[in-house]
Amino acid sequence: MKSDELILLTGATGFLGTRLVRELLERYPQARLALLVRERAGQSGQRRVDAIVPAEARGRVDVHAGDVGLENCGLSAAAWERLSAETTRVIHSAATVRFDHTLEEARRINVEGTRRLLDFASGAPRLRSMTYVGTAYVAGERSGLVREDELQVGQGYRNTYEQTKAEAEALVRSRLKSMPGVILRPSIIVGDSQTGATSSFKMMYWPLKIYARRLWRTVPGFPDAVLDIVPVDYVATAVARLAFDDAALGSTVHLCAGPRGSATIQQIARRAAEFFNAPEARYVDPKLFFAAVRPLLFMTLWGRKRRVLRDGRAYRDYFTMRMQFDTTNADRLLGPVGVYPPPVLDYLDRLFQYCVASDWGRKSVPAQ
Repeated sequence: MKSDELILLTGATGFLGTRLVRELLERYPQARLALLVRERAGQSGQRRVDAIVPAEARGRVDVHAGDVGLENCGLSAAAWERLSAETTRVIHSAATVRFDHTLEEARRINVEGTRRLLDFASGAPRLRSMTYVGTAYVAGERSGLVREDELQVGQGYRNTYEQTKAEAEALVRSRLKSMPGVILRPSIIVGDSQTGATSSFKMMYWPLKIYARRLWRTVPGFPDAVLDIVPVDYVATAVARLAFDDAALGSTVHLCAGPRGSATIQQIARRAAEFFNAPEARYVDPKLFFAAVRPLLFMTLWGRKRRVLRDGRAYRDYFTMRMQFDTTNADRLLGPVGVYPPPVLDYLDRLFQYCVASDWGRKSVPAQ
């Protein structure tokens, strides 16, 4: 690897980004990182980065206070030009993953933020690769096997997150005709496959928590619905490798469990029932549930169970998916170096164990 590498990374303080920063520092000891980080009230970008970067590596990390949702990503014109002149690789992983954003707000961050990073990359004279971290769920409401070279095939979308990530990917595809780059599509990212550790208890974790606590056992979905999840260690390793792999340029790569490694809702629920000693889940046709059962329950339930009904709407479509992600490009590019996602059922208990040890994120767990 060349010793003059400067990698611009967005989303560094997020769940995946935190792991990716450490992976890049360890894998490429001669590279420098430039992290674009939003400042928070009472917490500077530098302080946020110091919390995730080992002290011995901080000399290789430059922090730039900014926001992809702002013009020039919140950088001054001079700072933008200086960074552009030095950057050799861009890894864009910043995004809003909220399902309840308005289309306008989601586009401001996911689409226009991506446009700004593409503009930055196109003006970087030393650019060697632009890596865009999207999502496999640009497939929206499709069913069956989704191939890596497919994007918009007339599908609808469940929420503004899926729609704007698809719009952003279309933008990236149009620019990769004149720019070296790769599109990476992870599925649902969960905790470490070896330790179960996670800092994000969203997506799969919310319905799992209410089930483990016996607040709810009715699933408005299909037992054979497919849940494709991948551990954060696999995704971080894959992103770090593919960002430096010339053979990946021009490709779209599913970082997914795929048909070999994914699991059904019923398989995961049964494993959870055994682990948490919970009653077996009950499955209800989702159309019936949301048309008739849920309105009735909403009128009769109060307290925590009513909050479950309210909050659970955001996850309802993910209990009905009959969609698999083809991993041909991932196997071709990552297989020769032994990087594969472990099958979901192989590490599921480790995720459960960490949930219990951390009380679902309420207390810290010593690093293993």
